[in-house]
Amino acid sequence: MYSETGDSGVLRLTDRPVPEPGPGEVRVRVVRSGVNPTDWKARRGALRHPEAVPNQDGAGVVDATGPGVTGVAPGDRVWLWEAAWGRPDGTAQEYVVLPERQVVPLPDGASFDLGASLGIPALTAHRCLTVREGGPDRLAPGALDGRTVLVAGGAGAVGNAAIQLARWAGATVVTTVSGPEKAALARAAGAHHVINYRIGDPAAEIRAVAPEGADIVVEVAPAPNAALDAAVTAPQGVVAVYSTDGGNDVTLSVWELFTRNIRYQFVLVYTVPEAAKDAAVADVRAAVEAGALRAGEEAGLPLHHFPLERTADAHDAVQSGVVGKVLVDVAPE
Repeated sequence: MYSETGDSGVLRLTDRPVPEPGPGEVRVRVVRSGVNPTDWKARRGALRHPEAVPNQDGAGVVDATGPGVTGVAPGDRVWLWEAAWGRPDGTAQEYVVLPERQVVPLPDGASFDLGASLGIPALTAHRCLTVREGGPDRLAPGALDGRTVLVAGGAGAVGNAAIQLARWAGATVVTTVSGPEKAALARAAGAHHVINYRIGDPAAEIRAVAPEGADIVVEVAPAPNAALDAAVTAPQGVVAVYSTDGGNDVTLSVWELFTRNIRYQFVLVYTVPEAAKDAAVADVRAAVEAGALRAGEEAGLPLHHFPLERTADAHDAVQSGVVGKVLVDVAPE
């Protein structure tokens, strides 16, 4: 937890009372806590509570339920999302109490590693894949049949989730990466075509495999990729921007986008409309149950484990740009 903002040194391990769930709430014994970029950024931002426990995502076992809870029961394996959004209690602790809506059943065949890797990355990817005018607004097998999806940065956590979800929904998936190691990860995730944007002519390579262009671009770096996106986005397509890698200021070729009716859609998962968020949770849950979402290097998402007492090191690893997913091991399985 931390009671002042700053670098990872403000985090400290402390004993706290085990919280009790109220009406509509669920207490979860956390096994894994997932770390996202917004976790370390929040820790360095404004402190909105006297004390805060970091990390939005996690997975564990239901320990107790409050009155009115019907969807989960003690002993159920679950994954968690947005635990620390607007609240002082994230998942980097042994027990966390959350509204039932944020506690999602995890199938027996899905690992806690996978469960803690879902949350922000998978829900962000879902939103990016469902904001195109004309849909789909839900993902399921066949929902993206006939569509081409371009994922910028296919070796990142959101990029990995976008590749897997798009493949599950039937899209042809093209991704850009910066080198051969990341290319191998993107292929492991399921991308049909992997292009190194640092060599050759990436726009020509994308057009060679998608002559009509990409219907959906899942974009992590809108500023440096603006010209490429303009060159390869299909008419009526959408560039769904979920991060600002490479800078905040984007210069657009308005006429080029104007003539093809291309839309830019900005995506911040925390403030996505409630109905869209519920749809994303339901679809991600279905993808997990279908075995369509995986974690680990064999799925293009290397895992990096840290014990709870090294949560600061876990935050530093994410801040430094480690490739893959950083997890905090909170308790034994």
